[in-house]
Amino acid sequence: MTDPDTPLTQSLCRSCFHTFDGDGPCPSCKKPKVISHPELFDLTIAHVDCDAFFASVEKRENPELASRPVIIGGEQRGVVSTACYIARMSGVRSAMPMFKAKKLCPDAVIIRGNMKLYQKVGRDIREKMRSLTPLIEPLSIDEAFLDLGGTKKLHKAAPATLLAKFAKEVEDDIGITVSVGLAPNKFLAKLGSDMDKPRGFTVIGTADAVPLLATLPITRIYGIGKKTGQSLAKDGLSQISQLQEMDEAQLIRRYGETGQRLYRLSRGIDKRKVEPASDIKSVSSERTFPKDIADYTSLETRLWSLCETVAADLKRKELAGVTVTLKVKTSMHRLITRSRTMNNPTQLAETLFEVGTSLLKPLTDGTPYRLIGIGVSKFRPLTEADQPDFLEPKRTKKANVERAMDALKNKFGIKSISKGRNFTAAKTASNTKHGTKDKNK
Repeated sequence: MTDPDTPLTQSLCRSCFHTFDGDGPCPSCKKPKVISHPELFDLTIAHVDCDAFFASVEKRENPELASRPVIIGGEQRGVVSTACYIARMSGVRSAMPMFKAKKLCPDAVIIRGNMKLYQKVGRDIREKMRSLTPLIEPLSIDEAFLDLGGTKKLHKAAPATLLAKFAKEVEDDIGITVSVGLAPNKFLAKLGSDMDKPRGFTVIGTADAVPLLATLPITRIYGIGKKTGQSLAKDGLSQISQLQEMDEAQLIRRYGETGQRLYRLSRGIDKRKVEPASDIKSVSSERTFPKDIADYTSLETRLWSLCETVAADLKRKELAGVTVTLKVKTSMHRLITRSRTMNNPTQLAETLFEVGTSLLKPLTDGTPYRLIGIGVSKFRPLTEADQPDFLEPKRTKKANVERAMDALKNKFGIKSISKGRNFTAAKTASNTKHGTKDKNK
C-alpha cells in the first residue's frame, strides 16, 4: 500500500517523451531510458553542458575518429584543451601537459583544434536554446544556464520534457551530445549536469539536495578551487557534510562573507538569477610601442597601465568577467595570446594585473614585442564579483584598497590619487607615444 506522505514519482521517457506516474520502463515504448523524480515536472532551472565539446566536433567532422581516443591541444610543450571520453579512460584530463597525456594515451589522435568551427557549432546550439527561452546565461562556448519558468504554457510541455527533446535534437541535427542538470537553482543545476556524463540528465530536487550534497567534497561547491580547498582542509574541513553541521553564525565568524556563502550552498540554497548575456562580449585595451620591447620590467609596467584602463571600463559598464586574456605581438607580427579562467569574476585592476603578469612571465624569453594587450571576457553577474576572501586576506585587502581609491577618484577626480606603480609607469612611458585602444567585441 502506498504511503500517502510519500511524494508520487513522476517520470519522462527520453526516447519517446511519454510522461507517466511511477517509475520503471516506459509503458508506451517499453524502453528503459527514463528519468524519474518526485519534482521532475516542477523544476525550471537548467544547466546544459556539451560533452567533450571540441573532441566531439572533431569526431563529427571525421567519423573515422569515432572509436579513437582524441585529444585537442598544443604540441609537445602544450596542454590538453579537451579529451574525448575514450582518452579520459586512460587518465587524460583538461589542462594536463601534452607530454604527460601522450604517455598515458600513446594511441591518441592529437588535433590542434579549430576555434572558428567550434564557435559556429556553439552558436547553432545556442539558437536551439533560444527556441526554448530568452533567459539564457552562457558560461562558455559549450555551456549555459537556462530559466524555463513560465514556458510550460507557451510550449505546452514541462521544462523537463522540453530539455529532453532539445538534447535529442542537438544530437540528431548537430551531431553533438549534451548533458543536462535540472534543479531549483543554478548551483544544483550545474552540479547535476556533471554527474552522469556523457548524455546525462540529472535531476536534483529541493528535498534531496541536502543529503546529496552531504556525500560530496567541499571542492564541488562553485568558487572553491584547489587552493581554497587546501586552505579549508587545513582547518579540518574537506566534506560538505561538515559544513552542514555548522551554523551560519559560526561560519561567518570564521570566514566572513565566504562563510555565509558556504553555509547556504552546502544546503543547496542559491538565489542567483539566470542573467541573459550582455551584447558586449569582451572589454580590452592594447598598446603598440614605437620601439620593440623585450625586457619583462618594461612590459610589466605597460601592462599595469592597461589593466587600470580595462578595470575602469568594466566598472563604468558594470561588468565583471572570469576569463583574462593576454595578447602580445612579436616584432615579426606574430600574435600570441594566453588566457586564464578564474573561479570568480573580477573587475579589479589588481586582479587583472596578477593574472596578466603570470601569463606574461613565461613569454619574456628575450623575444622583442611591438604590442601588448589585456582583456576580460565571459561576464558573470556583478553580485558575484570580487567577494571578500577570508581564506586569502591579502587579496581582500588589495580589493578594499582599490575600491577606496575608486571612491576618492569619483569624488575628487581621477588624478587625485595614484599607486606608486603608476609613477614608475609614467617614467618608463614618458617618451612613448600612446596607442591604447579599447575594444568591445
